[in-house]
Amino acid sequence: MKVDGAKIYWETSGNPAGIPVLYLHGGPGAAPGQGYRTRHDASRFWTVGLHQRGCGRSSPSVQDDLSSLGANTTQTLIEDIEAVRKHLGIGKWIVTGVSWGSTLALAYALEHRDRVHGLALMAVTTSSRDEVQWITEGVGRIFPEAWEEFSRAARCLPGEWVVDAYARRLAGVDRDDAETAARAWDRWKSVHISLDPLWQPGAMFGDDRERMTFAILVTHYWSHNGFLTGGQAIMERVQQLNGIPGHLIHGRRDVSGPAITPWMLHQRWENSRLTVIENEGHGGPESVAALVEAVEEIAAGLPRTD
Repeated sequence: MKVDGAKIYWETSGNPAGIPVLYLHGGPGAAPGQGYRTRHDASRFWTVGLHQRGCGRSSPSVQDDLSSLGANTTQTLIEDIEAVRKHLGIGKWIVTGVSWGSTLALAYALEHRDRVHGLALMAVTTSSRDEVQWITEGVGRIFPEAWEEFSRAARCLPGEWVVDAYARRLAGVDRDDAETAARAWDRWKSVHISLDPLWQPGAMFGDDRERMTFAILVTHYWSHNGFLTGGQAIMERVQQLNGIPGHLIHGRRDVSGPAITPWMLHQRWENSRLTVIENEGHGGPESVAALVEAVEEIAAGLPRTD
């Protein structure tokens, strides 16, 4: 479907008469695979997934239309989600999200709490400046050799943050330089997740276009603190979700996004439950099982319609 000139790809699975469940993928820019489609009981739930603006099967791809990058913001993504909801005739849904998808889910719920039955979030982030600074600079204390290479490859201007340097180059007119930056970003990503028990060595993206799309969008969003500043920061507003059930599922060994973020959200959100998976990092099978259970629990608390 078209929204403000962009074509947003969406898909559904399960029972159209069932309880709607929205899945928001990570990244930004890492379009979802197919696993989420069969995550929930197909006889009871109607799962909706969309490829966020500029990536995956939505078009145009951000790398093919860099002029559209400035319009690609969290607020625009929220509008895209609402357009899909209205198109499908959904009144309220359970909202799930993983990694960046959890940030987007929280931001969406804060804008449209009357459309949300509850939230089930995994590998929880809020994309705050503190979190961005940690994943792009602070975590270099654990991987100093790799961070030195990553930082040097950024080619920062005087006073420029590493993430801002990568965002500038990836959106620049020199596409050969952008490709060099994308490869450096990919190498750093594969390093800082390497303490995850499920980590596999090698590049994060084997496909050049997928790597470029991801690098452009993730640096664009992180350079702008997820477009959640000026009173829009999630941590400062999360208490507005009191009354809505929320499940925060996080791996203890998530070095890239430490458990302090979901813990702080939990302290401020009265109807939240924090589940820490001790032997996982940024997601994994136990986290997914906990997410499925959380959706079931939210659904069990809904009023019967029969």
